[in-house]
Amino acid sequence: MWRDPGAPADSFYEVRPECTDVPKSRFRIKAGKTLSARKWHATFTPEGYLDISKILRRIQRGGVHPSIRGEVWEFLLGCYDPKSTFDEREQIRQRRRYQYARWKEECKQMFPVVGSGRFVTAPIITEDGQPVQDPIVLSQINPEKYSGLPPKSEVDAANGKLTNGNTEACSTSSSCEVLERVKEPTNRATVDKKEIQWKLTLHQIGLDVVRTDRTLVFYEKQENLSKLWDILAVYAWIDKDVGYCQGMSDLCSPMIILLNDEADAFWCFERLMRRLRGNFRCTERSVGVEAQLHNLAAITQIIDPKLHQHLETLGGGDYLFAFRMLMVLFRREFSFCDSLYLWEMMWALEYDPDLFSLYEDPEAANEKAEGSKGKVKSIRQCGKFERENMRNGAKSSEAPLPISLFLVASVLKDKSSKLLQEARGLDDVVKILNDVTGNIDAKKACSGAMKIHKKYLRKAKKP
Repeated sequence: MWRDPGAPADSFYEVRPECTDVPKSRFRIKAGKTLSARKWHATFTPEGYLDISKILRRIQRGGVHPSIRGEVWEFLLGCYDPKSTFDEREQIRQRRRYQYARWKEECKQMFPVVGSGRFVTAPIITEDGQPVQDPIVLSQINPEKYSGLPPKSEVDAANGKLTNGNTEACSTSSSCEVLERVKEPTNRATVDKKEIQWKLTLHQIGLDVVRTDRTLVFYEKQENLSKLWDILAVYAWIDKDVGYCQGMSDLCSPMIILLNDEADAFWCFERLMRRLRGNFRCTERSVGVEAQLHNLAAITQIIDPKLHQHLETLGGGDYLFAFRMLMVLFRREFSFCDSLYLWEMMWALEYDPDLFSLYEDPEAANEKAEGSKGKVKSIRQCGKFERENMRNGAKSSEAPLPISLFLVASVLKDKSSKLLQEARGLDDVVKILNDVTGNIDAKKACSGAMKIHKKYLRKAKKP
């Protein structure tokens, strides 16, 4: 039987011509399977209510058309309630845009480079809050005062501290203001430790920004790089507990590309971080993702005990080789386009209709849950993975394990024979898993994850 191969989607995320080693996307836009703009808009009532169940099934079959991906993701990530109207969502959108603008202005008052179209890639203050007194930095910030220093060409060659993505110096007028603002905390009797910590992360954000998705034409534009830096800088300021950690730029980058408005992209990223921030939370003794790695070990021990035993024998029982997959949700293992396809399938499978209320008003959501014991939420509005958890009572005790763990378990299961036969050390394990880059089918990986999830729930129930 003839089957429609579908249209490639790579043209929506153009790759720089010199980047010839980028894996080709396997994702294809298929009529009748991929969620199209026509199908998406037809699912809303005249008032704006959305029957999310129809959308979830279509996404699980063939993903989302790139032209509507951003607005669909806002629902999948819990930014909006499908049971809300167009007017209600617009009010929420405007309120959030205003809130983001306030936070951004707050950051700008502390460091005026925020929102200026530039960003930093080297430290601006010392550990004790003193502004960096490097001659080159001073010459860029206040060239009139430090006119005896090397010319701009030499400064640029020395990898200037304030950059617009092409290692160009900041403008004279704004640079003086930047230096004064950097100095301000040191003039106070009590230095704000949180502000110092935030400023210490700004250059790290900049370094990560210039490395993020650098194969895409989109990031050749300075305005897009600075937008990514601004969002991450604002998030680092408002999330006092976690701040910024390496890997967040990989999670935020797609939001910048899919959503034109910076504030909308920020809130989409913020909702994604609600799911993942536990992985980034660090203490003196551990990194948050270690708990997930422990859960991955438990899943593998149940699903493939022979492989688990082999990995333990090799000294890989802590499963640190899977650290990257979980931290950035397989961004390195898939092409850019395929990673977006994978994410939306994961979120569609995991979808919980209570997501919006849980994020927007956690206390009210808890009260609602406690007051409705015996009443089950509409299973039809849940994703397939979430339905399995509900049927097996996974929600009754502790939070269910995320589908990302079962995706990693699926990859391990697929490579089980090769790992058992060829891996003689952890280096071999890493090499075998690195070889999957660009060679995994996102849809098959999700199907494999669902099978392992079912098997895990069934076996975990047994005494």
